[in-house]
Amino acid sequence: MPPGNAATEASLAADGARAAVVTELQTRVASAAVLAPVALATLVVGGLPFAVLVAVVAAIGLWEWTGIGGVPERSLRWAAVVIVAAGVLALQLADRRWAAGLLIMPALLALLAGLKWRSLRWTGFGLVYVAVPATGFVLLRQSEAPAGWIAVLFILVVVWATDIAAYFAGRGLGGPKLWPRVSPKKTWSGALGGTAAAVVAGGLVAVLAGVGGFWLGVALAAPLSIAAQAGDLFESAVKRSFGVKDSGSIIPGHGGVLDRVDGLFGAAAFAWLLAGLGLGGGILALPILIGAGGAS
Repeated sequence: MPPGNAATEASLAADGARAAVVTELQTRVASAAVLAPVALATLVVGGLPFAVLVAVVAAIGLWEWTGIGGVPERSLRWAAVVIVAAGVLALQLADRRWAAGLLIMPALLALLAGLKWRSLRWTGFGLVYVAVPATGFVLLRQSEAPAGWIAVLFILVVVWATDIAAYFAGRGLGGPKLWPRVSPKKTWSGALGGTAAAVVAGGLVAVLAGVGGFWLGVALAAPLSIAAQAGDLFESAVKRSFGVKDSGSIIPGHGGVLDRVDGLFGAAAFAWLLAGLGLGGGILALPILIGAGGAS
């Protein structure tokens, strides 16, 4: 092949790759422009609307999880989806201890039965994987110390800052891969850039919201950013182990719901842990875990 033709083909290939990146970015931005306002609106309103949103996300996420794992029994998949949605809603509408039982008992029974049946084992893992962060979101939102919506907003901003900065830092700086066997595109520069952006964003949220101060925001944002990236890597590892590229196709540019909220799940679960241990200061706090549904 003449050298000129080879150079032309290489140039065309590079142009095509750049165009694909631009198209992907445009699709992601368009999806975020639709989904982010919905999430923020229900967050501010709180109460049942927010619990419904979390329940829907948890239900779709669990359906995708069982699909990734190849659970063939659709009746089992539907039963698990109903259980997790009902449990999350019960956190808002009923006694929290009863709601916790509605989530915990089926998961434990599925895991025990999973010692013999693979489908139940995978479904039980999925119930835990989805229910823990979903419960954390609902309970954190119910807190009025000083306002539950600030706690959830803090998590969202930290995760969004991590995702955006990691995307651009990884593509702009490149460098060594973070975990190439699981996620070939992720780099250490992206991971560090994402964490750096998250701590700044977390500190600013704390200052603007008047809760805890800049350095508390930074101290909480750093581990939450790491937890978000760990959640992303975990879902990537699960998909790769089953030879699946995306958890679904419901969100243009992102794939499935799990592909979009895997980092949020990791951060929410860790935020719930920090709040439960009393390490969240005025930013991450839980309501008293007794009595009927929480405040909006």
